[in-house]
Amino acid sequence: MDLTAIFYKFPLHFIEEFYNIRIEEFENIRIGYLIMRKIAVAMAKGGVGKTTTAVNLAHGLASAGKRVLLVDCDTQGQAAKFLGQKPEFGLYEFITERQKSGQAISKNETLHPTRENLWLLDGGIRLVELKNWLGEQPREIRQTVLAQKLVPRQGALDYLIFDCAPGWDVLSVNILMAATEVLCPVALQGPSLEGLKTFFRYLQSAQKLNLDLRLEYILPTMFDRRTRHSHEMFKQLKQHFSRQMCEPIHYSVRLSEAPTFGRTIFEYRAQARGALDYENLVRRIMKNGSQEQGHP
Repeated sequence: MDLTAIFYKFPLHFIEEFYNIRIEEFENIRIGYLIMRKIAVAMAKGGVGKTTTAVNLAHGLASAGKRVLLVDCDTQGQAAKFLGQKPEFGLYEFITERQKSGQAISKNETLHPTRENLWLLDGGIRLVELKNWLGEQPREIRQTVLAQKLVPRQGALDYLIFDCAPGWDVLSVNILMAATEVLCPVALQGPSLEGLKTFFRYLQSAQKLNLDLRLEYILPTMFDRRTRHSHEMFKQLKQHFSRQMCEPIHYSVRLSEAPTFGRTIFEYRAQARGALDYENLVRRIMKNGSQEQGHP
């Protein structure tokens, strides 16, 4: 019996409006009884491993039995490619509740099942239209449209993982209004610390509006044990972000190869160093901040 096929017959159900949640249910969300964590994988600079991290983190959590929705917020639409999927609909249709033809579509229809416990809201070029649509919304709600739309029923999800694009625009603001935790990948190569400084300015602006938003994780990526530069950058990051520092993701050819086969690193090479590194990250996230100190 194909249990996966049966599982996919039961889609997530989304509340149509945020304020339809019962008052006692809303209070439970505020004090933490409804455990749905909302993590934005974000960084101002491209090429630091955001999508690699978002996809492998989401799949790792799903494999651990958590119900995960991965939201691709980049016009490149890489998350679907990394997972070997071709969704018909995505985030544009989810937010606007309209297909390209103008026909109405339900939120459930836009959610694409990719693996057991893992759904995807696809990104892609239509997000350009979504940004225009968001810009046309009334000023008082423009920045919080995503937060209001993306409210699942109690117990439907354990994690929302946002794969963010570099840069700062109306969609970026919406993501940081919807998230409560930020995971910031920092490549230990080149001028990545400059990108981190830029992102902090974005984050501080968002925190003025979303008081629950916090920088929870700094994830060093592309760590090359052979180079002094990687060690020096790691040391600098750890000096400034000792609480947020995660164990690094080592440079790995296997991590680069896996997406070309539409697989996560756990599916492609489960014993590769990259898979072990992302297993560490999954454990860190699930423990909600506990970590072992020490240099890699």
